[in-house]
Amino acid sequence: MFDILYAPWRSEYVSGKRIEGCVFCYAAKHPEEDEELGVLYRGEFSFAIMNKYPYTPGHFMIIPYEHIDNLEGLPEEVWLEMARFTKKGVALLKNVMKAEGVNIGMNLGAAAGAGIAEHIHMHLVPRWQRDTNFITSIGNTRVYSTDFFKIYKALKERVDEYFG
Repeated sequence: MFDILYAPWRSEYVSGKRIEGCVFCYAAKHPEEDEELGVLYRGEFSFAIMNKYPYTPGHFMIIPYEHIDNLEGLPEEVWLEMARFTKKGVALLKNVMKAEGVNIGMNLGAAAGAGIAEHIHMHLVPRWQRDTNFITSIGNTRVYSTDFFKIYKALKERVDEYFG
């Protein structure tokens, strides 16, 4: 007998609109869909967007508008804006989500674990003491305490205070 974990909110992920090509470029070019896509903030060279398949609730990314797969080729002004947004994003997660810590980082290339290796992006993952429990460790399953869009709205309400 198989164990079944019922998660009706996931149906949106599998039945929603399919994006052809680079999903990050699509989000960059469609500001009219910011709420649907989970875009938190748009800067001059980069933007912040929620990770729709998060490691943990509140996980978002800083992504350059430029479609580039290597950090060393990224223009300096783009990198500086991404670094500034990363710093401000940590404060946003600590203050709004009460994160006790934040993992930040980039997986550069498929060999490094990048799910979308063709377009670099910085991850910001809020963390809390005791946020890994038995179901994650033993059952290889994540349990989220709140809805994705509820978190998005909470962060979106306050993002201008930090990024603006």
